[in-house]
Amino acid sequence: MATKLLPVVKLATKVGIAGGAVYVAYDSGLLGGSEQGSEALQKARAAVPPAIEEWMKYFGLQTQLPTIPNVEFSPVQAWNSGVRWTISRLSEAPTKASEMTTQGFQFVKDLLK
Repeated sequence: MATKLLPVVKLATKVGIAGGAVYVAYDSGLLGGSEQGSEALQKARAAVPPAIEEWMKYFGLQTQLPTIPNVEFSPVQAWNSGVRWTISRLSEAPTKASEMTTQGFQFVKDLLK
């Protein structure tokens, strides 16, 4: 009986952990818009180093953490440039396909000569 219950407990644990992770991500704003994601990134930058230092003290580690590099990254700008790049490539796709088809036919003609 206990061996049949073990897979159910494992599955319930995995589902609970995954659900908790999704809830935390949603609650912190990571699943929202780009503005919310940017705010969540700033909160994480402020919260992670003190938490790591506290855990290091708790476990008795005396290591100096490297400073976090100041990276100017805007998720909003990165998203917008990615969307622009994708739309640009999609708009060029018919022309490129036509050019490649013509080149392919010319290659086959040259082979058959």
